Amino acid sequence: MTHIEKNRQNADPLNFFWFIPTSGDGSYLGSLERQRPANFDYFKEIAQAADRLGYQGVLLPTGQGCEDSWITAAGLATVTEKLKFLVALRPGVTSPAYAARQTAALDRLSKGRLLLNVVVGGNPVELAGDGVFLAHDKRYEQAGEFLHIWRGLLAGHEVDFHGKHYRVEKGRINFPPVQQPHPPLYFGGSSEAAQDLAAETVELYLTWGEPVEQVAEKIEAVRKRANDRGRKVRFGLRIHLIVRETEDAAWAEAERLISKVSDEDIAKAQKRFLEQHDSVGQRRMAELHGGKRDRLIVGPNLWAGIGLLRPGAGTALVGDASTVAKRLHEYQSLGIDTVIASGYPHLEEAYTVSELLFPELGLSASGQHDLDPVGEFPASVEQRKLAVSTS
Repeated sequence: MTHIEKNRQNADPLNFFWFIPTSGDGSYLGSLERQRPANFDYFKEIAQAADRLGYQGVLLPTGQGCEDSWITAAGLATVTEKLKFLVALRPGVTSPAYAARQTAALDRLSKGRLLLNVVVGGNPVELAGDGVFLAHDKRYEQAGEFLHIWRGLLAGHEVDFHGKHYRVEKGRINFPPVQQPHPPLYFGGSSEAAQDLAAETVELYLTWGEPVEQVAEKIEAVRKRANDRGRKVRFGLRIHLIVRETEDAAWAEAERLISKVSDEDIAKAQKRFLEQHDSVGQRRMAELHGGKRDRLIVGPNLWAGIGLLRPGAGTALVGDASTVAKRLHEYQSLGIDTVIASGYPHLEEAYTVSELLFPELGLSASGQHDLDPVGEFPASVEQRKLAVSTS
């Protein structure tokens, strides 16, 4: 039995999240063909499907091109039951006291289903549009002060603080959150400043889907920093998935997804990423493929085609369900306990991943065994007994 297999035997099932595409969705990258605009009714379809299918939560992205994650999550919380919402907490874009009141309100409205994704920002051009002009490391310094104030307020303390970036006198909030002392903080960042902030402050450190060896190095670096501060940090993986019944079908789907993308589109996108972003993580994503179509397989079943056009998480695990599950278990053996996945288009792929991959991961997909012995998809008595016994 290998080291990975032993760790898999002893590990709890992965926490599995899905994604709400608040900037729009579609069947092809870089094309208007079969595009789905950002629409709350569509977001609701995805959220309710994820809730019903057994996903534990959803990530809502942030940025100028996205619908606001807080308002969208507030709406979706009223039409779902168990689903958790990972929304962006933006130091520098909003004040810590105002953010603390928003946090407490949304946590109460959702009955304790709020999670916070700390986003310090990696695009100075977009940040300038929001009135933020700090250099990279200064933004993380500001974020540290922001979170110090935010955590104190949500813990019920009266806060007096005078730092380099914030001054608060007799700060307080009157309505506490459901989750104490505050909803959990998630965070991703590859720079040393980002890893220091993670080690000092957050509950879960997220990494994009880099090759296993690179992810292992990042996890070890953050774990050591946290240990030096007397803290423990959990770890999560943000990645796309292309799962099909066969390997050939999965790879064909990957190629189809970027079949409308021209070389000119790729060159423009990569130039924009390099010129506008100061994110170390974005640079690492770009270096995996170098903007070249013939360099997209960057690890076993790890494909970087999405990063040709999309900033941020740019890799996908591609393959049949058993193979993709094996690859996810390799990340899990490093300490990953949470996967935040996505796939295009997100409504259909939520079903595909649930139906094909969840059984391989030992996850329960709600409603899959509500079999009817008559109708278009009949099941024999023996099939029904087997389904019940394995549910």
